[in-house]
Amino acid sequence: MTAVARRLVSAARLFSAEGFHRIRSARVGIVGLGGVGSWAAEALARSGVGHLVLVDTDHVAESNMNRQVQATRLTLGMAKTEALSARIGDLAEDLQIESLDDFLGEENVDDILPRADFWIDACDDLKAKLCMVRFYRQRERPRRLVVSGGAGGKTDSTRVMHADLANTHQDPLLSKMRHILRRSPGMPREGKMFVPVVYCAQAAIAPADCEASAKLACAGYGSLVTVTAAMGMAAASRALTVLSSSPR
Repeated sequence: MTAVARRLVSAARLFSAEGFHRIRSARVGIVGLGGVGSWAAEALARSGVGHLVLVDTDHVAESNMNRQVQATRLTLGMAKTEALSARIGDLAEDLQIESLDDFLGEENVDDILPRADFWIDACDDLKAKLCMVRFYRQRERPRRLVVSGGAGGKTDSTRVMHADLANTHQDPLLSKMRHILRRSPGMPREGKMFVPVVYCAQAAIAPADCEASAKLACAGYGSLVTVTAAMGMAAASRALTVLSSSPR
């Protein structure tokens, strides 16, 4: 085995030599580089993953600064892929980063997802999430994906957990996914769905400036880095566990 770089010694001690070699050799992709995905990327880079594929079309805005690791005064207006690549690229000169300024959808899912051994779905676009689940379901490799739920309106990071999509609650986005997938060809109509997710089981808190009778979409939910980062770390943890325990 190749000698472990000093910056990775602590991480390597938690895995077998073979398991950590798998992590170092792995390609992990992240769709959505916001409050969840950006922290997942940071965690994976610091934990020794050798190649990251970053997918997002958005640019850094001031409103991102409360929860996204790449959002600073110096990066305002930059593409999120560019800003995050610069940050995590500074952690290790041998880290390979592939940036895709693109939406993920049916027209390109077959091109994008084969680029990585494991994917973290950290986006809030329902169509993209469904594309990723169906891609892996068709190939019978559901363990190579983890789906993040919604972090908006949540304040309690201790309620962040792993679950199967069949068993989530207090998450409207995942509930909608479940409803659609239950009726999709090839998906279980009941019981376990074999779709690994990370979500926060806390009930969402409506924005304080919304009137009680107004729709929740009036101003959008608030968000806290304590929750979004916890979800990103949990998603990264899932990736490391799967990658270290099984060959590609």
